[in-house]
Amino acid sequence: MTSFSPQQIESISLSFERAEPLEILRWAWETFGTRAAFGTSFQGAGLVAMDIAYRHGLRFPLFTIDTGLLFPETLELKRKIEERLGVEIESLTPELTVEQQAEVYGAELWKRDPDHCCYMRKVEPLQKKLAHLDAWITGLRREQSETRQSIGIVELYEFDEATGKNIVKINPMSNWSRAQVWDYIKQNNLPYHPLHDLGYRSIGCVPCTRPVGEGDSERAGRWTGFNKTECGLHTFMKKREVLGRTNTVNGSR
Repeated sequence: MTSFSPQQIESISLSFERAEPLEILRWAWETFGTRAAFGTSFQGAGLVAMDIAYRHGLRFPLFTIDTGLLFPETLELKRKIEERLGVEIESLTPELTVEQQAEVYGAELWKRDPDHCCYMRKVEPLQKKLAHLDAWITGLRREQSETRQSIGIVELYEFDEATGKNIVKINPMSNWSRAQVWDYIKQNNLPYHPLHDLGYRSIGCVPCTRPVGEGDSERAGRWTGFNKTECGLHTFMKKREVLGRTNTVNGSR
């Protein structure tokens, strides 16, 4: 495993502030190889990043989390992307099926305790996967929501305090706007989620996703009625930063 200090990661991240996604992805491939993997929920930016990587021979492993509550259109898009890239996308699944979860915790837990539901159906499967990786590549963008405005292009997270294992998180699409993402999708005839055409900007599980109006943030359609904009996948680990310094970024371009 390649080991980095918080200072090194901060320096690398800042050096990539004006870099294109391909340059960042090439660094990830040269540094980690197949010990880095894309986690995808088939949102636009993630699809673009995977397409860029595979078009240039950077064949990172790909995985997704199948909660058992995904839209049928999401599963069909998975098939189309596998066909386009010539790869099998690994599906991570929760320990309990939706039916088993209902037996233990009651029906429709997401209506009463969405945080607990997300933890069991999303975070736990991700934790098991990351235990076998050194780096995790995402499609996060700063423009998506207030909670994502300060993300770095390369970040270091404490994965397991007991063992000292860290995970490098790579966000090659950080600086891209929504318009840039959709320009790429259209210009390259990249398959995308059909619900985007119906006003769904961020798509997750069926019961926790709705379309949004113009002017709403991209994450506004998730977990309506709850003070919640993140499922926990990107917040369950502690970010490792340079002591005594607040991480700063240049903002979206």
